[in-house]
Amino acid sequence: MKTFPMFLKMTDRRIVIVGGGEQAAQKCRLALKTEAQIVIVHSGEIDAELADIIDEGRAERIAGEITPEIFAGSALVFVATGDEETDAHIHGVAKSVGATVNVVDQPDLCDAFTPSIVDRDPVVVAIGTEGTAPVLARQIKTRMEEILEPNLGGLAALAGRLRNSAEQNLGPIKRRDLWRWVFSASPRADFTSGRERPAALAIKEAIANGGAPTEDLPGVCVVSTGADSRDMMTLRAVKRMQEADAIYFAPLKDMTVLELARRDAERVETTESNDVFQQLLDAAQAGKRVVWLTNADTEASTFCKELAAECSAANIRFETVAGVFPRG
Repeated sequence: MKTFPMFLKMTDRRIVIVGGGEQAAQKCRLALKTEAQIVIVHSGEIDAELADIIDEGRAERIAGEITPEIFAGSALVFVATGDEETDAHIHGVAKSVGATVNVVDQPDLCDAFTPSIVDRDPVVVAIGTEGTAPVLARQIKTRMEEILEPNLGGLAALAGRLRNSAEQNLGPIKRRDLWRWVFSASPRADFTSGRERPAALAIKEAIANGGAPTEDLPGVCVVSTGADSRDMMTLRAVKRMQEADAIYFAPLKDMTVLELARRDAERVETTESNDVFQQLLDAAQAGKRVVWLTNADTEASTFCKELAAECSAANIRFETVAGVFPRG
């Protein structure tokens, strides 16, 4: 990556927008979603939308000569006059005081790029292409808008309000299982379909009762990589990997498969000399969600049947996720 994705706190910080036309208005709309103090720098006639924002006291306006002092201490500077030479000059002025600058439609003059945003506050998805393909970013945004429920942010906010209670009543593994259940099972389905109160009550009851319902928490899952390529793995396989606390795997042809897992998931490479079954059982009995990656056919594999029997004897939930194999 040439750029590093990060969310910046904007409370009590300044965003400076230079320009008075539609491009500047677009950046202002985006900035207004934050808690930043907004400064619009422009002399002469200004876009009607920007004028209303200034009149309503939602932004400050500075007219006159553009000096370095205007940009000193700002969190972000957007330059959007619509004139390339003017924008380049203002970029230099802002950079002279160390500002982080985005110049509209001039990626070579950008320290930071404005992503396409899916807003489910406090859930925010930012999609960037480092300025190379904004149309693609918008297409991805459209897909994400379809996937994420309109009121998903409300569920996230509810979880935030209950986080302290969960920390006081549940250990780390129980908490992680609780939030998995909240965001992937009945609480999410209830909340996002308009049954917010039943969802909230169910979460509070789970916290009071010591954790999420155990039927939603599989212990060991054998995931087949199929053709041993990440782009051939099923959606369910990817989901199980992202849920896993520990991932066991034999050497893979495509090691990038492991990038589908959580960054904090434990990764253990297995060999024929390892007692793999016992390792899986021990990890599951310790309260972890365990995934064993294999390129074998889970539906026909003898070891899957043997592992299923051992999990059953140890009262550990067991699941297999089949892979995709080429025909012929």
